[in-house]
Amino acid sequence: MLKAKLAHGFLLACLLSTSAPAIAAAPIVAAASDLQFALTEAAEQFQQETGHDLRLNFGSSGNFRRQIAQGAPFELYLSADERYVQALYGEGHTQDEGVIYAIGRLVWMQQAGRDDLPSDDEPLAGVKAALEAQKSGTTERIALANPEHAPYGVAAQQTLEHDGLWVQTEPLRVLGENVSQAAQFALSDDARGGLVAYSLALAPSLRERSEYVLIPESWHEPLRQRMVLTNQAGDVATAFYQWLQQDEGQSILRTYGFSVE
Repeated sequence: MLKAKLAHGFLLACLLSTSAPAIAAAPIVAAASDLQFALTEAAEQFQQETGHDLRLNFGSSGNFRRQIAQGAPFELYLSADERYVQALYGEGHTQDEGVIYAIGRLVWMQQAGRDDLPSDDEPLAGVKAALEAQKSGTTERIALANPEHAPYGVAAQQTLEHDGLWVQTEPLRVLGENVSQAAQFALSDDARGGLVAYSLALAPSLRERSEYVLIPESWHEPLRQRMVLTNQAGDVATAFYQWLQQDEGQSILRTYGFSVE
């Protein structure tokens, strides 16, 4: 273990021993919005250990995939769906196929203090309650990320389809541009709740005002999250990419509910 840590420290030192002009601009990282809190914490710890800053951009994985293909100056890409990374590699935009850094989970999340939190046995009870309320003329929104470009939106759609609720909920659905925005919608006053990332439900700022129940993993395709260095990656981005695969980075991801190897 000591040898491994020394080797890791030596590698970081070598990667980061660049001239001042080369590190003047912090590298830009494109990250799925389910990482908003976890990656921010990781980047802060990385900065404390190495003295190097990162510029974090959070959004939908699909939008980032398109932007990278169009030449956006991202050096590291962390997707919530590994297929976007694999597609970029196939098109020659990345250094390799990257690595799986986490497996995500989906939850039903709603405002804290309600007396009707769904149970593990029926995690979509809130969705069904919203449909019942609609019959009496009350509209309670159901939030999810846009399935067209957000992997957690795809998982949410598959979850609703699993219970035969996708078509029925069309008038009630409000779509976030990404899963982070969907989480905000889920906690708004006119929403019953929403299907969002487990990692967001565990974030301190949201955990204080929300409740959640996990969605069974078998109800949707696995959220296999893959990261990769683009062809524009420099030494600092490379060091952070490797740091995230070490104990420090993996520990932070676990704290936010991600499964890691």
